[in-house]
Amino acid sequence: MGGVRFLQARGEGGRHAGGMRHLDLSALEAAERFVWLSGRVLERLRFAHLFRHGDAARVLSALRPYQNPDGGFGEAIEPDFRGPVSQPLSVDFALHIVDEVGGFEDPMVGAALGYLASITCEDGGVPNVLPDVPRYPHAFWWAPAPGPLVGSLLPTASIAGLLHKHRVAHPWLERATSFCWEAIEGLPARVAVAEGRIPRLQIAYETRAALVFLEHAPERARAAQTARALGELLLGRGGFIAAGEGTAGEMSLLDVVSRPGSPARAWFSDAQVEQHLDALLAEQGKEGGWSVSWPAWTAAAGLEWMPIQTVERLKTLKAYGRLTLPAAGG
Repeated sequence: MGGVRFLQARGEGGRHAGGMRHLDLSALEAAERFVWLSGRVLERLRFAHLFRHGDAARVLSALRPYQNPDGGFGEAIEPDFRGPVSQPLSVDFALHIVDEVGGFEDPMVGAALGYLASITCEDGGVPNVLPDVPRYPHAFWWAPAPGPLVGSLLPTASIAGLLHKHRVAHPWLERATSFCWEAIEGLPARVAVAEGRIPRLQIAYETRAALVFLEHAPERARAAQTARALGELLLGRGGFIAAGEGTAGEMSLLDVVSRPGSPARAWFSDAQVEQHLDALLAEQGKEGGWSVSWPAWTAAAGLEWMPIQTVERLKTLKAYGRLTLPAAGG
């Protein structure tokens, strides 16, 4: 899950010469200590790679034990599903880490694609969760949908986008790409027909996955036009993304536009983005980390999500130039 709150700015924080608030080295060290206190080995090594010039190979080594013999990922790599078995959402979680460290030539990727091919639905997409989820402890939002399995934009579009980014050639991607185009371009009609019956937050999560696809899909003109249409749909109707004074049940602007290069960056003004970045800085907790805004359905998942969220928030601040990094060797 990702954050769904509007962040209210508070506190002072450090400032650049230009007047923008930023996360200084002492605040980064506090975040590092928080990850040491509460993070899994995976998050510790991700932090070290991203912010301390750490070795990418060590991140991949820490990721490897989460991969199952079938090529998928499990073992609670995504904290809201505690079972050992592979799940599509867990593959999505893992591949984003592989992307983070530039490791798409690692054999784990090919094995994961074999797994995805084995669970692909007739429509060319993969479902977000599989029917075996109820056998294990899981968050209620991981419950399988009733009826026959069908493909879902989350995680199909997100995974397909990463594969296009790294120019991976695989038969699974061809069918998944066709599925993504049809599903993304059909979102406006789907929202109009199902207004009030499909949770708006579900649409927001699917849109976030779609944006990964649209950023890297090879048909660039089509992707740009589709991204514009999505922005008009979501912002025009309201209730999906908190671009101003948000409410519970909306996704935060920075959860959608976590990087300046996102196709959704054009949906928001500079002032809106800067306001949310200021608020994000102020949300760093006293222990150095960032909390999540969705319910902690079990203590273990809640504790594991906080260092993950901390790494993700720091990545956003880094992408927008709001983070002071130590020099090499620091």
